[in-house]
Amino acid sequence: MSDHLDPAAPATARTAEPATADKVTRTDAEWRSVLDPARYQILRQAATERPFTGAYTYSKETGTYQCGACGSPLFSSDTKYDSGSGWPSFYEPITPDAVRFVDDSSHGMVRTEVRCGRCDSHLGHVFPDGPQPTGQRYCMNSLALDLSPNTDG
Repeated sequence: MSDHLDPAAPATARTAEPATADKVTRTDAEWRSVLDPARYQILRQAATERPFTGAYTYSKETGTYQCGACGSPLFSSDTKYDSGSGWPSFYEPITPDAVRFVDDSSHGMVRTEVRCGRCDSHLGHVFPDGPQPTGQRYCMNSLALDLSPNTDG
């Protein structure tokens, strides 16, 4: 069963650990040594970049968006769309266990935080106002992602 994929599922189901094999676990000092300060703030301290400023907000390049901390594949450019929100948006992750969900009640709002399923880094949030076929809007920080471009033909 894949309840951890459904942002509307009970919190206990959504925060279950995904089945990704080689988890990445580092100390805070290790993360600080491998991430530049801006990426560290977003990926490890759950900061948010300003809207309409990220490198991937308007990108039409094809490929696979990977976690900026551990390189795990997260989203395909095939699921990227312009949500008008100011951040790169996707309607589904590349695999069910690529991401995990955490309840986030910070900043006076109730939201669903999206984290990397492999290293638990903060990526952004998911909202139920996206396009079909999923109806989800995965609103990600550009600094949380790296794009591995398609090299086919």
